[in-house]
Amino acid sequence: MAKDLDINVHHLTRVEGHGNIVVRAADGTVEKCVLEIVETPRVFESMIEGLNWSDTSLLTCRICGICSVGHTLASIQATDNAFGTEITEASYVMRQIMCMAEQMQSHTLHVYFLAAPDAFDAPSVIPLAGSHPEVVKRALKLKKLANTICDVLCGRHIHPISLRPGGFTYLPSKRALVGLKQTILDCYEDIEATVETIASVADKFPGFEREREDISLTHPDEYAFYNGRIKSSKAGEIDTADYEQFIKEKCVKHSTSKHAYNVDESFAVGALARFNNNADQLNEQGKAAAEALGLTAPCYNPFANNFAQTVEIVHCYHEALKWLDKLIAMDLSEADVTPNVVPRAGRGIGVTEVPRGMLVHDYTYDDAGVCTQANCIIPTGMNLGNIDRDMQTYVPSVIDQRSQDEIAHDLEMMVRAYDPCISCSVHLLNVEWV
Repeated sequence: MAKDLDINVHHLTRVEGHGNIVVRAADGTVEKCVLEIVETPRVFESMIEGLNWSDTSLLTCRICGICSVGHTLASIQATDNAFGTEITEASYVMRQIMCMAEQMQSHTLHVYFLAAPDAFDAPSVIPLAGSHPEVVKRALKLKKLANTICDVLCGRHIHPISLRPGGFTYLPSKRALVGLKQTILDCYEDIEATVETIASVADKFPGFEREREDISLTHPDEYAFYNGRIKSSKAGEIDTADYEQFIKEKCVKHSTSKHAYNVDESFAVGALARFNNNADQLNEQGKAAAEALGLTAPCYNPFANNFAQTVEIVHCYHEALKWLDKLIAMDLSEADVTPNVVPRAGRGIGVTEVPRGMLVHDYTYDDAGVCTQANCIIPTGMNLGNIDRDMQTYVPSVIDQRSQDEIAHDLEMMVRAYDPCISCSVHLLNVEWV
C-alpha cells in the first residue's frame, strides 16, 4: 500500500524520555529507519566520581524514579563487592523482596498504562478510566502494593533510604511484616485478573518475529533478578565481573545514547530476554500465566515483551510472598541487618535485573572509600540497537500491506513494547581532545 514513506514521530508518547521514530522509503525501498534519541546527556558517572562510598547509592537511586530500587541494588552490590562486604541472610531476603516489588510496580505501570491503550486504540489510559474503570483501578491498586512494600522495608515509596551497602539501617517489626503480607494477599484476585485482561487483548499485537541474541542474568537456583551469572543465548555464560566481554558499546550518529552489541550487531535485554533464557525456572504460577498467554520460549516477537512482563508480575507476586514468609519466620530479635562496611581500595561490579533488563554499576574506590571511576550501563541503552534492527526488518515486510499511518502506529507500539527509559540510557561519553 505505502510504497513511499515519510514518517517522523516526534517525541514518541507513552515512553519515558524523548525519542523520534524516523522512516524514509522511496518506491518500496527503505532508505532510513531509526529510533533517534535526542535527550541531553546526563553525565551521571561524573557525578558518582568523587563521592564517598556512603553516598553513591543515595545519588544513583535518583537516576530513575521508576527503577530507583534497582539502581540502589546494583550500586550497593558494586560497593559491597569492592570492599568484600558480606551481608546477612536477613539482608539478602529483604533485598530479594525489593527486587520482586520493583518488577511488579514497573511492569504494572507499563502493561496497564503505557501498552494497554494500544490494544484498545486509545491515545492514553485516560479514556480507559471511563470505559474500563475497574481495570484502571486494579492497575492503581497493584502499583500501590509494590510501593507499599518499598515503604515498609526501605522507609519510603521510592528512592529507598534504609537500603544501604552492607545491609539495612532499619528492620521492620514482625507486626509490620505480617500486615504487609495481608496487604499482598488482598491483591491475589487482581493478579489473576491481570493475566485474564492481557490474554483477552493479546491478538491486538502484531505477530512479527526476528531472531536475536538475548542477554540476562541466570542463576542455578531461581529465576534470576537479584544476582547470578550473565547468560547470552548465543555465547554462553560468564561471571558478572567479566561483563565487558558481552556488553560492548559504540556511538551512533542518530542517538545521544550509545548502542550495545555482542555476537550480533545488537542484542536484547528485559522481560522477554529473561523469559527466553530462564523460563524453566519460573514458579508454578508464572508458568501457568505463560501458558494462558500462549507464551513459549524462545519467543522473538518484541511485542511479546508485554506478555513476558505480565508473566513476571505473577511470578514476582508469589516470590515476594515466599521471601516474606521466610523473613517473618526468622527471629527478628536476633536478626542483624546493620551495615558493617570497612572501606578499602578496589573495584566492585554490581549487576542486577531491573524491569527493563540487566543493569551494571561498576565502581573503583580509593583507600578512603572515595569513588575514583564509575561506569553504568543501562538496559535501555542495550536495547536501542535491537529496536533499530527490529524496525528495519519489520517495515520492509509490511510496506506493501499497510498504510503509512498504520506502519507508524505499529512502530510506536514496537518501541513502547520494549518499555524504554530513554533518560536513563543517556549518560557519560568521555571525549579526549587531540
